[in-house]
Amino acid sequence: MLRRRFILALSGSALLAGFGLSARSVWAQAPGAAVPEAGDFVARLFERALADINTPNISPDERARRFRALLNQSFDVPWIAQFVIGRYRRLATEEQMAEYQKLFEDLIVQIYSSRFNDFSQAQLRVLGTRAGSEGDVFVFAEGILPNQPPIKVDCRIRRNSPNFKIVDLLFENVSMLVTQRDEFSAVIQRGGGKVEALLQILREKTGAKPK
Repeated sequence: MLRRRFILALSGSALLAGFGLSARSVWAQAPGAAVPEAGDFVARLFERALADINTPNISPDERARRFRALLNQSFDVPWIAQFVIGRYRRLATEEQMAEYQKLFEDLIVQIYSSRFNDFSQAQLRVLGTRAGSEGDVFVFAEGILPNQPPIKVDCRIRRNSPNFKIVDLLFENVSMLVTQRDEFSAVIQRGGGKVEALLQILREKTGAKPK
């Protein structure tokens, strides 16, 4: 249980807790040279997340605010949101896409801003880095909990000048990006192919009112 909760805390993937882990890794073996600065970025991000979000005696609202700031600084949230809605983006109106982008981010913050509380003793060990064939960088790491076997954690990072931003996380070779896309697609399909079906689920989970 603690191992799974640690994976959920690290992932920041919006509906992972509700839908479960399913998609296997689609990353090809990444060619290219090592990119040590990308590994440094991931290590610093993990340390900052534990320090900022686990600060004692802060309110839930302040914890959520800090998590949101860290999320937007370190993850390409707009790109991730558009990827996971996939081909259904073409069926959505501008108003629906604007609402979806906001709900997607709100749900990540709501679910995950409190998940670091139990992991003050956790560590992340960067094992290596490699440049990908399409300009992305892959960081290979493992999460370590006391008295638990290491958890394989890999990051796909994009350089958004001048900074790095994470676009995918893999836990034990499971892609959060692909998992989320598959699950969003399933929700929309069950709703008759309408984006409104996904929006309704996201509203329910975040407590937002329909627009």
